[in-house]
Amino acid sequence: MKYFSYGSNMSIKRISARVPSAVFDTVAILNGHNLKFRKISRRDTSAKCDIAESSNETDIVWGVVFEIDHSGKAALDRVEGLGYGYEQKQVELVGTDGATFSAFTYYATDIDENLKPYTWYVEHVLRGARENDLPAGYIAFIEEVGSIQDPDRDRHEQELSIYR
Repeated sequence: MKYFSYGSNMSIKRISARVPSAVFDTVAILNGHNLKFRKISRRDTSAKCDIAESSNETDIVWGVVFEIDHSGKAALDRVEGLGYGYEQKQVELVGTDGATFSAFTYYATDIDENLKPYTWYVEHVLRGARENDLPAGYIAFIEEVGSIQDPDRDRHEQELSIYR
């Protein structure tokens, strides 16, 4: 199954820790959407990534496509909270070679435009964007996202420990 990741799961270490069967496929673009940090996390009440539909087809979200098996899909559904703030949809993507193809992804149903993501969460997104060579302007956009420190210092350290 092809899975389009546009947030923290773009990081190879993050997706591998969650779904060991995940294999990088390609970098791709989702047209007619914007990347937002507005999904309400049920675990820590901070903001997580969402793809917001846009009326403008030139709005794009860059992401990474992974091939995952069916058991990996079930595991991913659990960690993403399918049915608890995220739902799934099929999207049409454009690969770096210009070919179009379909993949599944998640979109937020519980949103708050005023929430901020924790710094560790933005770090996951940035690491994924950088290691997959997303465009410099897109990485700069993510770098400029306003984030806040997690009051739970242990959680902060645990989240970033996969990079050590």
